[in-house]
Amino acid sequence: MIALWEACGLTRPWNDPQRDFALALASGASTVLVARVPVLGGEALAGSVMTGFDGHRGWVYYLAVAPGHRRKGLGRALMAGAEAWLRERGAPKIQLMVREENEAVAFYEALGLERQKVVTLGRFLD
Repeated sequence: MIALWEACGLTRPWNDPQRDFALALASGASTVLVARVPVLGGEALAGSVMTGFDGHRGWVYYLAVAPGHRRKGLGRALMAGAEAWLRERGAPKIQLMVREENEAVAFYEALGLERQKVVTLGRFLD
């Protein structure tokens, strides 16, 4: 999973993706959905999305599709899975944060997500 996120350019030195993954699986308020494709002798991980519900909004993180499997509907299917998971928990809204330089902004806009007029503030707690 982490190798996929790294191959898709989603990790940053200040975030620990292994910790993010473990925390998502340890909490009933979040999960990681995966897309697998058949390969000779089994299956290979082709995509993933982390999603969570904070009681107010649904969030999407680490949507990744392996470069060799893009433009086949996997990203769209992963987002649909994340939205379904959030709907089951009563989330009224879905949000995600995308770095300005990320080409995925157009993908999300094509799915009907809109740019929000908010400023994201933060600091590390560690």
